[in-house]
Amino acid sequence: MTWYKPADVGFAVRSKLASWGYAARLLVRLLGTLGACVRRFALVRDQVHFLGNYSLTIIGVSGLFVGLVLALQGYYTLARYGSTEALGLLVALSLVRELGPVVTALLFAGRAGTSLTAEIGLMKAGEQLAAMEMMAVDPVQRILAPRFWAGVIAMPLLAAVFSAVGIIGGWAVGVLMIGVDPGAFWSQMQGGVDVWRDVGNGVVKSFVFGLTVSFVALLQGYEAQPTPEGVSRATTRTVVMASLAVLALDFILTALMFSI
Repeated sequence: MTWYKPADVGFAVRSKLASWGYAARLLVRLLGTLGACVRRFALVRDQVHFLGNYSLTIIGVSGLFVGLVLALQGYYTLARYGSTEALGLLVALSLVRELGPVVTALLFAGRAGTSLTAEIGLMKAGEQLAAMEMMAVDPVQRILAPRFWAGVIAMPLLAAVFSAVGIIGGWAVGVLMIGVDPGAFWSQMQGGVDVWRDVGNGVVKSFVFGLTVSFVALLQGYEAQPTPEGVSRATTRTVVMASLAVLALDFILTALMFSI
């Protein structure tokens, strides 16, 4: 059995607390750059295009197939109770409340988050960030902040696209393939989905997930070892940490939103 010295345990705990403190300070700095990014919105706009537009394909295709499968599974479950006309309500609530924000955030972490980490890590490995500091240019404000706020903006838009395409996929399966009455499909959806309680909570989740995934990706890239192996490890950590953070935050937000 291996015994660890108290000094080794203390050093590990202190190092972990120091890394958490550094991450907290970086998050506060990024949140404080909102005004500067608004004044130089062109930088944020370019990053929104890079993160959002290039993620539309995977988000749209994934949303379509999730809606198709959700409608099939929901129909066979509702058919047991003679409530197949509520299929539209089931699909819409499942997407706007949970599946839309969560699945979009996981896909966003895998596609855009890894791209951010690799980009920042390669800039660090190429000493571009160090060169900016030598020229008295803050890399956090000039490089990290536009990408951070672009992720916060792009995430809710992508989640909305995911939910909308998923609802269309559910309609195609339920109405066109199975034969559910289209009037009942849409009327049940319109009458049962509350704009503020359901759609609004989904939008709030999307903002929180966008902030979390963007921050994790930028932090891992900014703290990556300036080597090819270091950048690859940072990219892997981004997917793992961002995915776990999204799932944990989803549980916390759901408990707070729908238990009141």
